[in-house]
Amino acid sequence: MDTVVINNITKKFEHTTAIDDLTLTIPTGQMTGIVGADAAGKTTLLRIIIGLLCADSGTVTTLGYDPARQKKELIAQIGYMPQKFGLYEDLSVRENLEFYADLKSVDKNFDELLDFTGLRPFQKRLAGNLSGGMKQKLGLACALLGDPKFLVLDEPSVGVDPISRRDLMRLVRATIKEDTTVIWSTAYLDEANSFDNTVVIDKGKVIFHGPPETLAATSADFEREVIRLMGGYEEKESQIAAHYIYRESTVEYPVEALNLLKIYGNFAAVKNNTFHIKKGEIFGLLGPNGAGKSTSFKMMCGLARPTDGTAKIMGVDIRKNPTLARSYLGYMAQKFSLYGNMSVRENLEFFAGIYGIPLAKIKERVGSIASYFGLTVYFDQLSEKLPLGIKQRLSLACALIHNPPILFLDEATSGVDVVTRKEFWCHLRALAKKGVTILVTTHFMDEAEYCDNISLFYQGETIAVGTPAALKAQAAAATMEEAFITLINRKDAESGRL
Repeated sequence: MDTVVINNITKKFEHTTAIDDLTLTIPTGQMTGIVGADAAGKTTLLRIIIGLLCADSGTVTTLGYDPARQKKELIAQIGYMPQKFGLYEDLSVRENLEFYADLKSVDKNFDELLDFTGLRPFQKRLAGNLSGGMKQKLGLACALLGDPKFLVLDEPSVGVDPISRRDLMRLVRATIKEDTTVIWSTAYLDEANSFDNTVVIDKGKVIFHGPPETLAATSADFEREVIRLMGGYEEKESQIAAHYIYRESTVEYPVEALNLLKIYGNFAAVKNNTFHIKKGEIFGLLGPNGAGKSTSFKMMCGLARPTDGTAKIMGVDIRKNPTLARSYLGYMAQKFSLYGNMSVRENLEFFAGIYGIPLAKIKERVGSIASYFGLTVYFDQLSEKLPLGIKQRLSLACALIHNPPILFLDEATSGVDVVTRKEFWCHLRALAKKGVTILVTTHFMDEAEYCDNISLFYQGETIAVGTPAALKAQAAAATMEEAFITLINRKDAESGRL
């Protein structure tokens, strides 16, 4: 018997059809990957399968149950990890495990799970204080409580570094039993290519279902075929860059970090970090979760005060004149940081105002940048209800609305589908050619290839710096992902951590 049998289901929200007459079966005892563009219907489909949403029409059977009418019987046999971190950040690791064990009415012997996930030393740490990778491991541990027959993981590796992603995959494969069924929704096509079956969804319909090798023989070809199925991608001239007005300057290095140090208690989050970024350069700051990248970003932006050292933005010391220094910056935070209860238009108008655009010019500027980013059609929608890819477009539009000469992007494409990411980087490369200096962090190693230079950050300090080609040569690796993992493991070996 198949674990999931779906016949002709449809689900609509207001003016959007999320699932459109979809039929699908998920075989028992296999890992099935779900991929698709943002707003393709992936999360809606998973929620219908486990009974968190009801389809408007059609039928669904999960583990032999009707999820809409037999939710109680079904939930006892399912492990579910939602797209967003779904645990309690003000509870410790162990308290979260105990809470979910009570919900599932299962045994509270967590020894095997704690050892398996590497969380035993962190049992007393609040979940909110865990790194991104550790949060995902805790979420997985809670989902695995009670040995579920069906494991549903909605983008469990979003925002997670390559080492932690491999750990998550290893943990899932090592934990599940032969008859356990896994659905794993993902934005990483290399993950989707590694499953027994892959389902590609577009506009609420299944456009491919089968073993990934039947679509393409290699990982690179698999990505190209998925993009083709999703409508293809053609790199076009960036409209935002074409209309971008660069503020000329004689400053040699628009961005400088000078011996930045940040200490929390006895813990050094950043240790004497120094780098210089030239005009028009895309500089990547890479590293595992918890390496200190976001802390460095916050110090560079003046959002966190360094324990020692400083940053200069367009030659301005951010500690001495933070207001002037920040006026040169466009900033996209790691998490969606705009106002969810405000419309697209209201967010753009608000940021235009706080960035000092004259009141008489705000309407014109908002209209033009919305047009460049394809946001006009969403003008009156609340930003919290936008698909993730459109949220990212809005965030970038708000960051660029005042034509800043410097752009800081902290994991700006986390969780975004491959086509939207390519469009995003088309804008960034075009902006760099216009002279905009860009500092970026990312966990997508294909994006790291777009950087002019990279600083590999680990344990609060730089362990390697250079072009992508130079780092791959240093690690004797064919890809940036292999270089990332090799250099981190090499540092661990030198430090006696392996």
